[in-house]
Amino acid sequence: MPPECLKVIPLKARFKFGLCWGNFSLLHGHKTSNLLVLHHPRMHISQPSPSPLPTKHFLINRKAEIFRSDFCLFLSFRELLLSVALGQVLSLLICGIGLTSKYLSEDFHANTPVFQSFLNYILLFLVYTTTLAVRQGEENLLAILKRRWWKYMILGIIDIEANYLVVKAYQYTTLTSVQLLDCFVIPVVILLSWFFLLVRYKAVHFIGIVVCILGMGCMAGADVLVGRQQGAGENKLIGDLLVLGGATLYGISNVCEEYIVRNLSRVEFLGMIGLFGSFFSGIQLAIMEHKELLKVPWDWQIGLLYVGFSACMFGLYSFMPVVIKKTSATAVNLSLLTADLYSLFCGLFLFHYKFSGLYLLSFFTILVGLVLYSSTSTYVAQDPRVYKQFRNPSGPVVDLPAPGQLEPSVTYTSLGQETEEEPHVRVA
Repeated sequence: MPPECLKVIPLKARFKFGLCWGNFSLLHGHKTSNLLVLHHPRMHISQPSPSPLPTKHFLINRKAEIFRSDFCLFLSFRELLLSVALGQVLSLLICGIGLTSKYLSEDFHANTPVFQSFLNYILLFLVYTTTLAVRQGEENLLAILKRRWWKYMILGIIDIEANYLVVKAYQYTTLTSVQLLDCFVIPVVILLSWFFLLVRYKAVHFIGIVVCILGMGCMAGADVLVGRQQGAGENKLIGDLLVLGGATLYGISNVCEEYIVRNLSRVEFLGMIGLFGSFFSGIQLAIMEHKELLKVPWDWQIGLLYVGFSACMFGLYSFMPVVIKKTSATAVNLSLLTADLYSLFCGLFLFHYKFSGLYLLSFFTILVGLVLYSSTSTYVAQDPRVYKQFRNPSGPVVDLPAPGQLEPSVTYTSLGQETEEEPHVRVA
């Protein structure tokens, strides 16, 4: 008996040969083909199968994929602009803080940085600490104090002294030195985020950080060229050390804030900062600044300046956790580099500062660095050797597997059209 051979016959010819449906099987992988395969011992004629044409369903799916891709690109671009814009709102609030402080110190000779911070902590206490006090259950003020009081106490002291050290440094060093050395908060935040929050950065993030710092250096160079090195400049070493100490404390405070707002709540962080901040800043005010406070020539203008300062500071503290949760502590500190430039642009009209084109170059350089940093998201390393959490869990401790036992979890997705294999029909 000769071997069976393959015969390809169009569908329309199946009735002419009087063949039953059981002698045919659809070609595999060609859903749109109109050819059948015939097994017959006496026939050795073949006809090639035409290439399948795209169906209407396939074209609709393809258009939907293109639309989804364009929509995701639009959402990514919108998120990028939103991240940069939120950081600039914080910079504008810091600009308002700087302007009101400058008017108080230079025009009215009211040098009361501790009292100004005390007013902000009192506002945080009245709004957020009282909110915690009226809550029920585990989020109540007493329940939080019972579990984590000493941690928030340390964090409150760190926040108070960070503000005090940077303001105090202006009495010993120049404005340019403060602006440059204040950038030390960025590497502090990066290192703490790397080791404690397990944040991992990509090459584009480091490029964006370097570009931002270059823009800050350009602004400091412009200050030197126009002679805007304000400050006594005496005992510069002491002033520089104060700035570095304040920047380090700022970095610690910001990283702790990022962890708390991501894992606990924004209201809890602000309520605890308001509680311990008002307590310890009040003690510091009574010891160090009570004489300066008595010398203030109180009138309605000074009152408005204190109100404006407190409003900007309260807005900064209330809004910063939102931005940190949306972006990160590193991105926020990069965004705050433009605050000095906003103060400078306002000073051109209010205090008649000298202008230099390097200021504009510095501003756009920092913005380019921000866009580069925000263009790609960071990721968190899934390391079982994780740091101790800020909270004190009351549940049972679960042993984590060793590093060698971890297996990655990969999810595969496909955007292409899935073709189903058509079954064979066999007749006995």
